[in-house]
Amino acid sequence: MQRLPNPHLPALGSPAGDDAECMDLALALAALGAGTTDPNPMVGAVVVRNGRIVGMGFHERPGTPHAEVHALEAAGPLAQGATLYVNLEPCAHYGRTPPCTQAIIAAGIRRVVAAIEDPDPRVSGRGFAALRAAGIDVTVGVRAEAARRLNELFLKHASTGRPFVLLKSATSLDGRIATATGASRWITGPEARALVHKLRARYPAIMIGSGTALADDPELTARTDPPAPRQPLRVVVDSRARLPVTARMLRAPGATLVATTEAAPPERRKALEKAGAEVLVLPQRADGRVDLVALMEELGRRGITGVLLEGGASLNGAMLDSGLVDKVMFFIAPMIIGGQGAPAAIGGTGAATLADAWRLVDVSWEACGADLLVSGYIPPREAPAAAGDAQRRRLAQCLRVL
Repeated sequence: MQRLPNPHLPALGSPAGDDAECMDLALALAALGAGTTDPNPMVGAVVVRNGRIVGMGFHERPGTPHAEVHALEAAGPLAQGATLYVNLEPCAHYGRTPPCTQAIIAAGIRRVVAAIEDPDPRVSGRGFAALRAAGIDVTVGVRAEAARRLNELFLKHASTGRPFVLLKSATSLDGRIATATGASRWITGPEARALVHKLRARYPAIMIGSGTALADDPELTARTDPPAPRQPLRVVVDSRARLPVTARMLRAPGATLVATTEAAPPERRKALEKAGAEVLVLPQRADGRVDLVALMEELGRRGITGVLLEGGASLNGAMLDSGLVDKVMFFIAPMIIGGQGAPAAIGGTGAATLADAWRLVDVSWEACGADLLVSGYIPPREAPAAAGDAQRRRLAQCLRVL
């Protein structure tokens, strides 16, 4: 039987609540796989019979049994005639593991309650159809919004082929990310920095620009307690391959990818590869910088479901201008830096009018130590004119899912 590491979870045999409460438990189980399931989604499952919890499980990592299988194994013969709660549509295809729908049908489950449909084209409605064809009652939509938020990285990637991008920034009250002399450590307090390391442990990749790499020489690792199960891929957007071979990140645990262009001197590219970095040559924009859309497409092809953007003003602005940011988290410290030369959090072209500004939705505010954390989502805009029909169709599906 699968070991459930959270001691606060109910024991098998405990009374079960209504559909919403049982789905909340499935979501809590799913969250146990945070940081280990990529590129797969986080999924939890609960089996209930006669008002009692008889089985629970969650998906731990790719290639291992899915949540439904773990929960059914825990329930054993008690699964016959029971209800299965799961936060994502059960798969109906052969991947690294057999279809979960087969296991559900074979176990004799009478009813399946799911939060949302899986947008993966290999699943997308087929799982529900297979269950209904077997005579199983299927209910969809319980705690749907919470399920979408939990798996927002997977849903964006499965719908569009691109990673979900979270722009994180730490600023003063006057919107500065450093002083005019470049000093930036530390604007926010220890609580905010600890939360950022948890975000790094959750996201498959962290991205910065060459300016930040040169100014701060960061390691870009997730330093958490207990230790993170994996280190994120470090992505440096560096159109001229300026990252020094002595950079700390090249000696830190995990991998570093330098995204550059043909304009980067070949000897610099070779030196970075010799120092342990992967150098990815991408098309360049009209301004000579890395084509960020091409970079996101490539990361998506590699199975990177999410990118934590920790860039400076230039990269942050370029990502926003390109329509590639899905969510923002701003840690605002109760200090004023001032100075005309002090850099702001966002550069780029920006909005010409206030009507063109990026207005967040689903905004939340919370204290993080002495700092204020403001979070929200950027509604997707129309796909760029250069995008192909396939990309526009994927984006349209993403708009429906998210």
